[in-house]
This record gives sequence, structure tokens and C-alpha cells, in this order.
Amino acid sequence: MKIEANSVEEYLNNVPDERKSAFRKLYEAVSHHLPPGFQEELSYGIIGWNIPLETYPAGYHCTPNTPLPFINLASQKNFIALYHMGIYANPELLQWFVEEFPKYSNKKLDMGKSCIRFKKMEAIPFELIAKLCEKMTPENWIALYEKLYKK
Repeated sequence: MKIEANSVEEYLNNVPDERKSAFRKLYEAVSHHLPPGFQEELSYGIIGWNIPLETYPAGYHCTPNTPLPFINLASQKNFIALYHMGIYANPELLQWFVEEFPKYSNKKLDMGKSCIRFKKMEAIPFELIAKLCEKMTPENWIALYEKLYKK
């Protein structure tokens, strides 16, 4: 399900009613807990927090001249998706998240390489997501990204 929007606020307003409250709470958990330096914008048709080109002029190697993506948030057809590139790139951060998840949710973790899927709105571990967002600064992400992807 693609949400038509021209701004983050419009995206938030167009999330289906049955998800709107949980989605906004998840959005706020991310936006209020990310360290300074990430830029919020619509990217790839969903809400994203990126490293702006002013900070990292090299940009994203997959799409040159675009900001370096870090976190994206989307309302998909059957779930809410949180895409976190730090989990994908940092095995220690992934391990921490996987170990912490059961302490915050009684649901099974539904996860891909960088995508955390939430099918039950009442089971979203907002506090854990907030803690996850605090764990990597823009400088940390740039250094890890360059180490892994800029050969």
C-alpha cells in the first residue's frame, strides 16, 4: 500500500486510521530520540531520516547525489515497517536489539536484514525503538558506512 504524500506531515495524516495512533507514536519515538544531525524528509516515498549532503557530500553510493539513508518508516499493506541501516551494518547492534526485544514485547520478532515489521499495533516496543535510535550518531553511521561500503 503506497501512501500518497508530499510531506512528512501529509504522510502521517494519510496513514490508515487503524494504525494512525501507533504509527505517530513510533514516528515520535524515532524523531525525538535520534541524535542531532539526521535530517527528516520523505525519501523513497516514505518517511526517512538521512545524513544530508551538506554533512556528507559523497551521498549514498546506490543513488549518487542523494542523502545517506539511515532510518525509514513506512505503513505497508500488512504491517508497519521500520528500516534501520545501522542494524543491517552493525552485527553488535543487531545482537543487542535481538536480545533486548523479548524484554519489551511478548510477540515474536519479525525482522529482515534492516526491516523490523510490526503487525500488531499494541505490540510495538516504543521504548526499545527509542533506545535503538539513540545508539548511533551521524558520525558513527558515516564511519561505519565508509568502512563497509566505500571501498
